[in-house]
Amino acid sequence: MKYSQLFGKTIRDIPKDSKLISHQLLYQAGFIRESTAGRYYFLPLGERVQNKIIDVVRKHMDNAGAQELLMPVMHPLELWQETNRTSTAGFELMKVEDRRGATFVPGGTAEEMVVDLVRKFNISYKDLPFNLYQFSLKFRDELRARGGLLRVREFIMKDAYSFGTEEQFKKTYKQMWETYTAIFTEVGLKTDVVAADNGYIGGEYCHEFVVESQAGESKYFLEEQSGYAAHEDVATFAKYQEESDEPLQERKDVEGKGIIGVDELAKFLKIPVEKTTKTILFENEKGEVIAAAINGMYDINEIKLKHVVGCVDLKLASAETVKRVTGAEVGYAGILDLPKEVIIVMDDSLRGRKNFEMGANKTNYHSINVNFGRDLQEPKEFYDIAIAKAGYTAPSGKNALLEKKGIEVGNIFQLGYHYTNLMKSSEYTGEDGTRQKYYMGCYGIGIGRTLAAIVEKHHDDRGIVWPKAIAPFDVHLISLKQNEKANEVYKKLQAVGIEVLYDDREDVGAGAKFADSDLIGIPVRLVISAKTLAGQAGDKIEWKERTSTQTELLSFEEVLIRLQR
Repeated sequence: MKYSQLFGKTIRDIPKDSKLISHQLLYQAGFIRESTAGRYYFLPLGERVQNKIIDVVRKHMDNAGAQELLMPVMHPLELWQETNRTSTAGFELMKVEDRRGATFVPGGTAEEMVVDLVRKFNISYKDLPFNLYQFSLKFRDELRARGGLLRVREFIMKDAYSFGTEEQFKKTYKQMWETYTAIFTEVGLKTDVVAADNGYIGGEYCHEFVVESQAGESKYFLEEQSGYAAHEDVATFAKYQEESDEPLQERKDVEGKGIIGVDELAKFLKIPVEKTTKTILFENEKGEVIAAAINGMYDINEIKLKHVVGCVDLKLASAETVKRVTGAEVGYAGILDLPKEVIIVMDDSLRGRKNFEMGANKTNYHSINVNFGRDLQEPKEFYDIAIAKAGYTAPSGKNALLEKKGIEVGNIFQLGYHYTNLMKSSEYTGEDGTRQKYYMGCYGIGIGRTLAAIVEKHHDDRGIVWPKAIAPFDVHLISLKQNEKANEVYKKLQAVGIEVLYDDREDVGAGAKFADSDLIGIPVRLVISAKTLAGQAGDKIEWKERTSTQTELLSFEEVLIRLQR
């Protein structure tokens, strides 16, 4: 490709409100342009990189035995109604009506579509397992698009769906884990595989592939020695457990007007913070009130609480609801003597406590010396509803958790029987002749997010530094007023399959061409100038790698050998 003819040249300006280096460099180097918020044009350079990432993903998916297909982008609304997705998708759901009055949903994910496809076939156990994947445009009506390609409203995703038995799913899951690791390694990304939340579907199989980066929105915790890694939504830790043989003290209600925070409260009551209790009231989508109680040392993780309660939506109870349920203003709630209709959830950090504090359900008052058995019935089950924080002891009990931020580039998780239970006739014929439900898995890679993550990790103060596997071109050929010779080299390289971006501009100086080359970030720069053609050496080409400060003069044959190697 001759640079003089390339659509989308470099520019020194950066987009307004762009904060991430990937957004800035991809814009400046001529890879992307924004259409409307969260929707991007991929210019020729950007499309070449995107296609090369797709090629890498396709190669590894095919090697894993997955089969590529393509599903419609517009999904019939009745399929989403069949699985009740219309009630759970929230603000991300968009609807389109055609001229016949049929309603469709621009697909943000394709579980219903692929199950509908599979149930059109008469499949037996002999055909299992199989894994179907596609590269498809996805639509998400994000509340606030931001971060360049990291949070957008339209994007290409590789989504895959496996069908089989539960045991077959476990093998496919492991295979996809290994496949994703190989994919991200080839495109130049080191990923942490992080246990994550599987939403209302639940289950133990759910992992995100996260690239450590301050540009990311994923917060997760690691313990490197044990290999523990988990997203903040699901991370666990070794909690403080009280071990005391102290005698039970008399329960009292102590006035502490305006004293709400646990640190201030502990100081006022002259007790350690671990003797305090936080009780927070929530409401779910059914209007039920949930009282969640936890040791005052910790905070409540609403994602974990959702799973315990089995609800889709959870919000803090209003001040009116708190007053109605507890009889007190906000800040003085406890789980003592609550109405029977209130769902009480206790964190396992409350287990084994003696003489602890709790809100008295009376404005300005706190109960001290509360004890299970006497004042409060011990629950049949304690739960983990605590949010992890950096410095907390890892589940192994040995080291502190490290907190990191990162960009989620892929995820793998179980769907189980969720969709096949909801969608009629999504069954295969088992070995015994009976009809049986498919057990499913889902595996996604965001192509644009991956591209942006690569730039976040591979750049310097001069521009992008593309890994060789997904660079837009193999070499960046620059002519410094030697177009006749450069044209000859350009044609020879193309003839042997070398992809070349050829800067043939005659009205641009060496400094500007070199700056553009560094900004665009192609792995190898070749320069033909009067200097390379003169002298005893003669008829040479200057070779410089993007990651190096050194240049070499090589013959065309030597250049070719290195490139082909």
